[in-house]
Amino acid sequence: MVQTPKQIGPQRYRETYGRYLEDFTVGDVYEHRPGRTLTETDNIWFTLLTMNTHPLHFDNAYAAKSEFGKPLMNSAFTLAVVTGMSVSDTSHKAVANLGWTDIKLSAPVFAGDTIYAESEILEKRESKSRPTHGIVRFKTLGKKADGTQFMSFERTILVPKRGHAVEDKADY
Repeated sequence: MVQTPKQIGPQRYRETYGRYLEDFTVGDVYEHRPGRTLTETDNIWFTLLTMNTHPLHFDNAYAAKSEFGKPLMNSAFTLAVVTGMSVSDTSHKAVANLGWTDIKLSAPVFAGDTIYAESEILEKRESKSRPTHGIVRFKTLGKKADGTQFMSFERTILVPKRGHAVEDKADY
């Protein structure tokens, strides 16, 4: 997590997070912390909130008869959590999330699993249409506490150059 306090007055500071375009280096890997232990309540609320009616996520009797023997965490939920875990290191200053590609789900995730994430910077370039911004592409992995990788995806963001983020404006 990149946290840099900004002095906004005498003996007064405001915390800020994230990276500017200049702070990204291709090949760098960020291990995102803290981790998150997923709960049955997380799974049920997210599943019902998003109107996912597959019983494998919230019907214990149904899930017990599946090859997993218990309910699976909703993969859209794990994608959201892993993405969220990466924000302070990768996209906290981003102007736009330009997209996800190559989302892969490689292992099941269950209530009680503790998960972590890490991201590797794959590409960085200046924006052709926005001279004060750039585009960064990175690959993020979701891993369980035991090291099992359960997810991977690539994400591309539009991020400002130093001095051009919302928090750089004097009145923010």
